[in-house]
Amino acid sequence: MELLNQFKIYFIGLLILLMPFGALSQKSISNIIDAFQQSYINEGTGKYADAIKVLKNVYNEDSYEINLRLGWLTYQSGFFSESLAFYNKAINLMPYSIEPRWGVVLPASALGNWEMVINQYQKILNINPNNSVAHHRLGLIYYGRDEFQEAYKHFEKVVNLYPFDYDGLTMLAWTNFKLGKQREAIVLFSKALMNTPSGSSALEGLQLLEK
Repeated sequence: MELLNQFKIYFIGLLILLMPFGALSQKSISNIIDAFQQSYINEGTGKYADAIKVLKNVYNEDSYEINLRLGWLTYQSGFFSESLAFYNKAINLMPYSIEPRWGVVLPASALGNWEMVINQYQKILNINPNNSVAHHRLGLIYYGRDEFQEAYKHFEKVVNLYPFDYDGLTMLAWTNFKLGKQREAIVLFSKALMNTPSGSSALEGLQLLEK
């Protein structure tokens, strides 16, 4: 029953995505594509205001793609609150999409709203529980807050998914070090150095443990 409900939500979301295009003429669609192309050209030359303007000229609040693009461009322009609004509109249009949630993280972190950042990473993991990037970034946030047990859960997940990843191994090693698990830390730092023999963080960790 739960799977059926999820399918219904996905299907409704897909219809929402397609409806604006279904109601547009070929000429209107062509104008939108041209606007996107011009926005990329303007962005490439650093003309963010022009890139935003050309898309706002064809703006449709029901367009996932335009809201997503404007979220990025307004973030690049330093309009962080406006960027959040566009990204959140994209999320409302496609609740199971991940890309606008990555987008929200950018202006949210620029505004110092780390609870919003954490919330978005957690929602990404609700959609995709094995997303190693979200796990790693959450681990870094909790590590920076000295919440090492929480950090451990996320770094352990990363290493389970990618057992020979230098960054994952190193951060799990440091987390074990902070938790007083020296033996585990030595093993993990050593494995990290098998991947990157000159890795400065892993070398520093081993040197501390050998004192």
